[in-house]
This record gives sequence, structure tokens and C-alpha cells, in this order.
Amino acid sequence: MTRQTTEPFNVLIIDDERGDVELIRSAIREGRYRCNIADVPDGIEGLAYLRRNSPVYQDAPTPHLVLLDLNMPRKNGREFLAEVKSDRSLARIPIVILTTSDAERDVAQSYDLGASGFVTKPVDIDELFEAIHGIQDYWFGTVQSPVRTMN
Repeated sequence: MTRQTTEPFNVLIIDDERGDVELIRSAIREGRYRCNIADVPDGIEGLAYLRRNSPVYQDAPTPHLVLLDLNMPRKNGREFLAEVKSDRSLARIPIVILTTSDAERDVAQSYDLGASGFVTKPVDIDELFEAIHGIQDYWFGTVQSPVRTMN
């Protein structure tokens, strides 16, 4: 099932590895859904973006989806996730962990903190693109998201 929409989806990537961010951006752009893509390097900037706490982010749209790395400086993905999910105004935003870790404790802790999904970043570029397209198909083509009513 594919939902038709005229408006692009808003995606926020939170990852400190520029190379990974550029690959994720490319994969999203090659997907079948039109997306506006923003990225920030850590959880502090991610919170500023979501809360529009900085003049840089004052017009930032609420993302339909956040792709979150776990291991970052300043405020890591776990800390960011816990803070977002404890904030009633942000808690409904879907956050998918997209990280190199496949450790069971990271998976369990991420879901305990309220993650909407957990995907281990494939090392192979084709597999990464396939994973990103699968995420897009699920979040933009299959499920209903409460974010559409938040903007």
C-alpha cells in the first residue's frame, strides 16, 4: 500500500559522521518519497532543532521521521531519545535508531527509551540504501503517523 501525498516528508538525521550523513541523504533522495532532509551532528543540536530553540532552527518543520545515531559527542542518541520521549510536545515523533551497533543491550535500551525502530547500519552501500528505502516505505507508505497532525 502506498499513500499519495503532494507534500514532501520531513526527515531529520542526527549523526556526527559526515560520510554517513551524506550516504543517508543520497539514499533518501533516491527513494520513492519526496523528502526535505535536515541534519545535525549531535543530540544537543537535535533538541535545538525540534524545539526551535535557536534562530537557525526557528522555522524548522516538525520531522515526520528522525534517524538517530547512538554514539555521538556532547549528547548521545540515548540521552537525546530519553529527553524527546519525556517531552509531551515531542514524544510522538517517530525516531528510528540507525547505528553501527548491533549489541543486544543497545537494541533493548533503545526500545525501552521509546525508539520506534532499530536498524543496524549496513557496511555495504547497496544494503544501506536498501535499508533506508525500507524505512521510507514503512514510515511514509504503510503506517499512520501522528506527526502529520502536529504541524
